[in-house]
Amino acid sequence: MSVTKIICVIVMTFFIQLSHSAYASGNGIVVFQSDFGLSDQAVSAMHGVALGVDKDLKVEDLTHDIPAYNIWEGAYRLDAVADFWPANTVFVSVVDPGVGSERKSVVLKTKTNHYFVTPDNGTLTIVAKRLGIAEVREIDEKINRLKGSEASHTFHGRDVYAYTGARLAASAINFEQVGPKLAPEVLNIPFEAARIEDNKLIGGIPILDPAYGNVWTNIPMSLLLSLTKAQDYGSLYTQEFLVTVAQGGKSVLSETISFERSFAGVDEGQPLLYVNSLENLALALNQANFAAKFDIQAGGEWRIEIAPK
Repeated sequence: MSVTKIICVIVMTFFIQLSHSAYASGNGIVVFQSDFGLSDQAVSAMHGVALGVDKDLKVEDLTHDIPAYNIWEGAYRLDAVADFWPANTVFVSVVDPGVGSERKSVVLKTKTNHYFVTPDNGTLTIVAKRLGIAEVREIDEKINRLKGSEASHTFHGRDVYAYTGARLAASAINFEQVGPKLAPEVLNIPFEAARIEDNKLIGGIPILDPAYGNVWTNIPMSLLLSLTKAQDYGSLYTQEFLVTVAQGGKSVLSETISFERSFAGVDEGQPLLYVNSLENLALALNQANFAAKFDIQAGGEWRIEIAPK
């Protein structure tokens, strides 16, 4: 082979690899979340659409037990797991009470290079704020819609989101081919951000532990250390704090509660403040349901304050 031909082969190989890398938006992983439950075929249909795009995709589930229409809980669950998945993972979240309406269908790319395919209805509130917005694109359904589904307007989870998410994860399209670029913002649900104010911790209650009724806050352990100037949280065990909870400005709870290493730190049925698996502060009763006893729920309208005694 002549030197000229060798150079041509090298150049062609370079451009082929360059072209392929331009399409490498996803890492071959799609993670699904919805409020569909598992009692019918909806989730299986989304899995099937994804594997129809590329049978080698890794299709995983976050949860399909989001309470019906509960956008807030969908937002929380996405944020709670995103850090545990590799960069370029594609999350498909379908909690969509406005399906068929004028709400936008979007893909958010975060500054951590994770992708979130979902209606822009508040589902992206927390993950966009914490991970940062790199870019937002509106899904162009003329290109990114399951063929033959054009007459259906009530199952975008299958026809638009699963299909687009799978194409992105499989690098059948790159991010630019999702659709037109939008302003770097998403629809936000108001919520109480975690902070230190007036010598106390202030935050919200994004979620309840459904199995045990523990009350999970969005206040990171690091803020408690900053407030108390403690070197480590072990030095705070058994220290008492005044915990107050309000919904929409109406007081629901005001109790002195000790900070403990685990549930066994207090007698059965007694309250404790502890660090949950996300390293945020949480409230519980040892072997009982804190949320039920004190009639506490979760959502953007809930506020919690924690002050040293």
